[in-house]
Amino acid sequence: MKTIFVVDDSMLYLMAAQKALEDSYNVATLSSAASMFEALTTVTPDLIVLDIIMPEMDGLEALKILKADVRYSSIPVIFLTGKKDDETEALGFEIGAVDFITKPFSKPVFVNRIKTHLDIEDVIRERTEKLLRLQGGLVSVLANMVENRDTLTGRHIERTTRYMEILLEAMFDQKVYSEELDTWDFESTIWSARLHDIGKIAVTDLILNKTEKLTDNEYAIMQTHTVEGERLIDAIIKESGDVPFLQNAKLFAGTHHERWDGKGYPRGLKGEDIPLQGRIMTLADVYDALVSERPYKSAFSHEKAVEIILENRGSLFDPKIVDVFLSVDSAFSQVIRADPK
Repeated sequence: MKTIFVVDDSMLYLMAAQKALEDSYNVATLSSAASMFEALTTVTPDLIVLDIIMPEMDGLEALKILKADVRYSSIPVIFLTGKKDDETEALGFEIGAVDFITKPFSKPVFVNRIKTHLDIEDVIRERTEKLLRLQGGLVSVLANMVENRDTLTGRHIERTTRYMEILLEAMFDQKVYSEELDTWDFESTIWSARLHDIGKIAVTDLILNKTEKLTDNEYAIMQTHTVEGERLIDAIIKESGDVPFLQNAKLFAGTHHERWDGKGYPRGLKGEDIPLQGRIMTLADVYDALVSERPYKSAFSHEKAVEIILENRGSLFDPKIVDVFLSVDSAFSQVIRADPK
């Protein structure tokens, strides 16, 4: 059964809404915006019916806060109001309301308007899930194309994806760069990270799978996989439209070899001028390279890899991200131990 929050400072309308909806929905009646935000910490409703004129915080201000928070921004909000004028209605829709219901309301109109919007949300959700499955399938195909050509790195993409999940979860929990991370969609970001090496498609197999040390010229060509990755994703954006998923993928591809001290490539970005996506992927990428065997090197132990990463805190790596890594490095070691050889 779906859950609806009804927020109004009038007990009369709260009781009327409860009676109208209780046979079909779980209804939480709340007397203020403050009590709504408190309830949201434990329950995410399918829809919110929100009064506009309330003391302390009115419905318009409450909706602005809801829409600014990635946790609540997708919840549809219907305004309930006794004062419906063109200016208020225009502002409400601009902020993000999906409808207005005028007080006093009749039960049939109230119930039908809510049912209509919940049905619409179901259709949107179903289509979104299909698109996400399609997106995930395409990403997997592209990532596998890279991994199948690069025979030296094994299951690098799978492992770095898991490292990214561990790091991001810890950064969320520890509120590291939380202002930026709160705007990210976690699942979409993880999927986009799988394309960080997509530019290797443009690198010849003779270099990609060379077992000896690369010459300076060959290394310069290998470095181009960052800008080639950006170019490929730009081409996708041009054909399909600019969406956060693709912008994240572009940043992962183009900046995961930049260094905190500015000595990385392709642009020599320094410190927080490097997009956060690149700074996180740099640590995941380097850790995997350290603990993985290559024709030109043996695999380092997890303990040695941690030591090297700590030594490069503030030079190769963002210090804050290294500190988060040190709090969850045992989870990294479990990934490498569990990886099939």
